[in-house]
Amino acid sequence: MSIDLARIEAAVAEILDAVGEDPKRAGLTATPRRVAEAYSEFFAGNTIDPLVHLSDSIEFTAKADQTGELVLVRDIEFRSMCEHHLLPFLGVAHVAYVPDERIIGLGNIARVVETIAARAQLQERLTEEITDAINTGLSPRGVLVVVDAVHGCVSARGPRQTASSTVTLASRGVLSDPVERAEVMALIGRGGDA
Repeated sequence: MSIDLARIEAAVAEILDAVGEDPKRAGLTATPRRVAEAYSEFFAGNTIDPLVHLSDSIEFTAKADQTGELVLVRDIEFRSMCEHHLLPFLGVAHVAYVPDERIIGLGNIARVVETIAARAQLQERLTEEITDAINTGLSPRGVLVVVDAVHGCVSARGPRQTASSTVTLASRGVLSDPVERAEVMALIGRGGDA
């Protein structure tokens, strides 16, 4: 299903009218079009299978004395839309995996994150879906994903906690082991000092 820009424009005009604004007022005449264009970006992931970004993985064969070292991509910036209030949440994802027989270009990991984030989301589901996509697309020995985000619905309304962030974590395979997970978490926490 493609994004229906005309319907979004009509809905935004109706919302403006419903909150007591005049959608024909000079400052608002282009707002429905602008919101529709923004929403086409915010929800572009609805029509894309994130596994397409992992389809060109290449064979990886470790030497007999190697187990396949950890691959960690930190600080992948993303934005998503909270499905409860349709307000944005912004953050970073840290994606780690232990290769088995396949590896992928690092930019493709960021594309997986961007695709899954470009949907109406919950942060908990976003974290699980990224983990599942990497696990399915690469069949690694282990996957760990940590997402740290600031939510518009928490910072701009209700409790208005502007300095808080939410952290979610999902893991599969060998990276579900507490010792292995702790090592990856230490690497994530080091920022740029690896």
